[in-house]
Amino acid sequence: MIILKNSREIELLKKANQIVVEAFKFAESRIRPGVRTDELDEQIGQFIVSCGGRPAFKGYNGYPSNVCISIDDQVVHGIPGARRLKEGEIVSLDIGVECQGYYGDAAKTYSIGEISKEKARLLAITRESLFKGIDKARQGNRLYDISHAIQVHVENAGFSVVRDLVGHGIGKELHEPPQIPNYGEPHRGPRLRDGMVLAIEPMVNMGGWEVRTESDRWTVVTSDGLPSAHFEHSVLITDHEPVILSSGI
Repeated sequence: MIILKNSREIELLKKANQIVVEAFKFAESRIRPGVRTDELDEQIGQFIVSCGGRPAFKGYNGYPSNVCISIDDQVVHGIPGARRLKEGEIVSLDIGVECQGYYGDAAKTYSIGEISKEKARLLAITRESLFKGIDKARQGNRLYDISHAIQVHVENAGFSVVRDLVGHGIGKELHEPPQIPNYGEPHRGPRLRDGMVLAIEPMVNMGGWEVRTESDRWTVVTSDGLPSAHFEHSVLITDHEPVILSSGI
């Protein structure tokens, strides 16, 4: 069942997502060549706590770190460690925050210094596809209208959407119904209603859509070794325009 949020819950979701936004702003000035990902993770975690939040991913199903940091062919759930960021890489940062019992969640892929034109195009198309999906997140539309809009934009650009991973509802739980694939036929799925909050998150591969999980049982990588990008916003469905709760990253 998709849970509709009342006005009090929406305010708490806005608060959690505002901490997410501030955490991204904090992280951006620290994302540069030479930075160790575990040090970046620790700094972001401390910042979230200083804002009155809790890093939502830490301990979630045993996840060991504060945030997910995924580099180049790592799609999602990259565990920070001794690896240092390098010029020419792309790095996806996925940040979740719990505050007063409600969750915020967003993701963004960054370039490290100068990157190739094709990597830059991958980032641009992935971000654009997120907003194509958000534009369909309107009362009266169907869930898969979001999925279809993302898929069409990505595939028209010659890239592929990951099919093994999905977006999700969000609220008092980090992951709530419904699951939101980044592909599908339009006019299908549950009808969208005022009060739904969805974490819409296209994960887009430069090559094929197939992925696999590394031996750490968390890090998901592309099967062909080509780069992947990830953008995500938490979005409130209203009776007017969709509201991006994590706007500002």
